[in-house]
Amino acid sequence: MDAESNKKIVLQFWENFSAGDYSSALDMLSHDATWWVAGSTSLSGTYSKSEFSTLLEQVVPLAPNGLTVTPNLMTAEDDRVSVEATSYGEISNGKTYKNIYHFMMVINKGKIIAVREYLDTEHVTSVFG
Repeated sequence: MDAESNKKIVLQFWENFSAGDYSSALDMLSHDATWWVAGSTSLSGTYSKSEFSTLLEQVVPLAPNGLTVTPNLMTAEDDRVSVEATSYGEISNGKTYKNIYHFMMVINKGKIIAVREYLDTEHVTSVFG
Protein backbone atom coordinates (compact mmCIF):
# COMPACT_ATOMS: atom_id res chain seq x y z
CA MET A 1 0.00 0.00 0.00
CA ASP A 2 1.12 3.55 -0.58
CA ALA A 3 1.73 6.24 2.04
CA GLU A 4 -1.61 8.00 1.46
CA SER A 5 -3.55 4.74 1.89
CA ASN A 6 -1.66 4.07 5.10
CA LYS A 7 -2.55 7.54 6.41
CA LYS A 8 -6.23 6.82 5.73
CA ILE A 9 -5.99 3.59 7.72
CA VAL A 10 -4.45 5.44 10.66
CA LEU A 11 -7.10 8.18 10.51
CA GLN A 12 -9.86 5.55 10.45
CA PHE A 13 -8.30 3.80 13.44
CA TRP A 14 -8.36 7.01 15.50
CA GLU A 15 -11.89 7.86 14.33
CA ASN A 16 -13.11 4.44 15.51
CA PHE A 17 -11.20 4.75 18.78
CA SER A 18 -12.48 8.26 19.51
CA ALA A 19 -16.06 7.22 18.73
CA GLY A 20 -15.77 4.49 21.36
CA ASP A 21 -15.89 1.79 18.68
CA TYR A 22 -12.97 -0.13 20.17
CA SER A 23 -13.98 -3.36 18.46
CA SER A 24 -13.59 -1.79 15.00
CA ALA A 25 -10.35 -0.11 16.06
CA LEU A 26 -8.94 -3.41 17.32
CA ASP A 27 -10.03 -5.14 14.10
CA MET A 28 -7.65 -2.79 12.28
CA LEU A 29 -4.69 -4.32 14.12
CA SER A 30 -3.08 -7.44 12.68
CA HIS A 31 -3.44 -10.60 14.76
CA ASP A 32 0.26 -10.33 15.75
CA ALA A 33 0.36 -6.56 16.26
CA THR A 34 2.37 -5.00 19.06
CA TRP A 35 1.70 -1.75 20.93
CA TRP A 36 4.57 -0.21 22.90
CA VAL A 37 4.02 2.64 25.40
CA ALA A 38 7.00 4.74 26.48
CA GLY A 39 8.11 5.38 30.02
CA SER A 40 7.84 3.64 33.35
CA THR A 41 4.21 4.32 34.24
CA SER A 42 1.72 1.62 35.16
CA LEU A 43 0.61 1.70 31.50
CA SER A 44 4.11 1.52 29.96
CA GLY A 45 5.45 -1.55 28.20
CA THR A 46 4.89 -3.73 25.15
CA TYR A 47 1.48 -5.28 24.53
CA SER A 48 0.27 -7.93 22.13
CA LYS A 49 -3.06 -7.24 20.44
CA SER A 50 -4.83 -9.31 23.09
CA GLU A 51 -3.00 -7.56 25.93
CA PHE A 52 -3.76 -4.15 24.42
CA SER A 53 -7.44 -5.11 24.24
CA THR A 54 -7.33 -6.01 27.95
CA LEU A 55 -5.63 -2.69 28.72
CA LEU A 56 -8.42 -0.84 26.92
CA GLU A 57 -11.00 -2.77 28.95
CA GLN A 58 -9.30 -1.47 32.11
CA VAL A 59 -8.81 2.14 31.00
CA VAL A 60 -12.06 2.82 29.12
CA PRO A 61 -14.34 2.63 32.20
CA LEU A 62 -12.19 5.33 33.81
CA ALA A 63 -13.39 7.78 31.11
CA PRO A 64 -17.19 7.28 31.16
CA ASN A 65 -17.76 9.98 28.51
CA GLY A 66 -15.10 8.54 26.23
CA LEU A 67 -11.53 9.33 25.35
CA THR A 68 -10.79 11.09 22.09
CA VAL A 69 -7.46 11.08 20.30
CA THR A 70 -7.13 13.76 17.64
CA PRO A 71 -4.35 13.49 15.05
CA ASN A 72 -2.95 16.96 14.37
CA LEU A 73 -0.01 16.28 12.06
CA MET A 74 0.77 13.20 10.00
CA THR A 75 3.71 12.19 7.86
CA ALA A 76 3.90 8.92 5.96
CA GLU A 77 6.74 7.12 4.23
CA ASP A 78 6.84 3.54 3.02
CA ASP A 79 4.97 1.44 5.62
CA ARG A 80 5.23 4.00 8.45
CA VAL A 81 2.86 6.75 9.54
CA SER A 82 4.07 9.28 12.09
CA VAL A 83 1.27 11.00 14.02
CA GLU A 84 1.35 13.93 16.42
CA ALA A 85 -1.90 13.89 18.40
CA THR A 86 -3.72 15.16 21.46
CA SER A 87 -6.23 13.43 23.67
CA TYR A 88 -9.11 14.51 25.87
CA GLY A 89 -11.17 12.66 28.43
CA GLU A 90 -12.98 13.44 31.65
CA ILE A 91 -11.85 10.81 34.14
CA SER A 92 -14.07 9.27 36.83
CA ASN A 93 -11.72 10.54 39.55
CA GLY A 94 -12.67 14.14 38.63
CA LYS A 95 -9.47 14.86 36.69
CA THR A 96 -9.17 15.71 33.01
CA TYR A 97 -6.85 13.67 30.83
CA LYS A 98 -5.39 15.87 28.12
CA ASN A 99 -2.17 14.42 26.79
CA ILE A 100 0.13 14.97 23.83
CA TYR A 101 1.51 12.10 21.77
CA HIS A 102 3.70 10.93 18.99
CA PHE A 103 2.62 7.61 17.49
CA MET A 104 4.77 5.73 15.02
CA MET A 105 2.41 3.29 13.34
CA VAL A 106 3.52 0.59 10.90
CA ILE A 107 1.07 -0.75 8.30
CA ASN A 108 1.31 -4.00 6.35
CA LYS A 109 -1.34 -5.30 3.94
CA GLY A 110 -3.95 -2.86 5.23
CA LYS A 111 -3.46 -3.71 8.93
CA ILE A 112 -1.59 -1.93 11.70
CA ILE A 113 1.23 -4.24 12.75
CA ALA A 114 3.13 -2.06 15.24
CA VAL A 115 2.58 1.08 17.26
CA ARG A 116 5.14 3.00 19.30
CA GLU A 117 3.44 5.52 21.60
CA TYR A 118 5.36 8.43 23.11
CA LEU A 119 3.47 10.64 25.55
CA ASP A 120 3.73 12.85 28.62
CA THR A 121 4.24 10.15 31.23
CA GLU A 122 4.09 12.62 34.13
CA HIS A 123 0.56 13.54 33.06
CA VAL A 124 -0.44 9.86 32.96
CA THR A 125 0.81 9.43 36.52
CA SER A 126 -0.84 12.62 37.79
CA VAL A 127 -4.24 11.64 36.33
CA PHE A 128 -4.28 7.86 36.72
CA GLY A 129 -1.84 7.38 39.60
